[in-house]
Amino acid sequence: MNKKALLNSLDYVNHSRDKRQEMSTLILNNPSLIKPLLSIAFTVDNPISSRACWVLEFTAKEKLEYIFPYLDTFTSNLHKVHLHPSVRPMAKICEYITKSYFQKKDKKCIKSLSDKHLKAITTNCFDWLIGDHKVAAQAYSMTSLLLLGRKYDWIYPELRLILKQNYANGSAAYKARARITLAKIK
Repeated sequence: MNKKALLNSLDYVNHSRDKRQEMSTLILNNPSLIKPLLSIAFTVDNPISSRACWVLEFTAKEKLEYIFPYLDTFTSNLHKVHLHPSVRPMAKICEYITKSYFQKKDKKCIKSLSDKHLKAITTNCFDWLIGDHKVAAQAYSMTSLLLLGRKYDWIYPELRLILKQNYANGSAAYKARARITLAKIK
């Protein structure tokens, strides 16, 4: 399958779990499609990019290591993602990566992730937390930053400050996740 055929297939993906899973299975069975999928995901002004992000998230959940050869592309383009339906899955993938690195201590992940990658994830998670984004992306960013704070000691004071500043205006879900995060960094 080439990029054009992949684009055509993504036209049939919608927000339903079944459609996203079906397309993710295709990618899992053909890991060579990760590169064109990333390329589509980062055509950020095209609504089809959101569908590619959804599929990438489902793929990363099953086989995170399929993304490792493309971490340079992934982390260097994260800042371009701006559509709400794209930001959430990208934030979730960052959470998968940080959990794999810091909690699971996955050897492949640790070997693949450079300081440059971790710093790019950190920057984007702060941007998603501060920006006008939906609570899911912010919650995933909180988790990633909580874990990244184990490596970068400057993160916790910044994270604490942001969460306290935004707490009063946050939704109930935001407040709940912020309370959990603040309790863990005290």
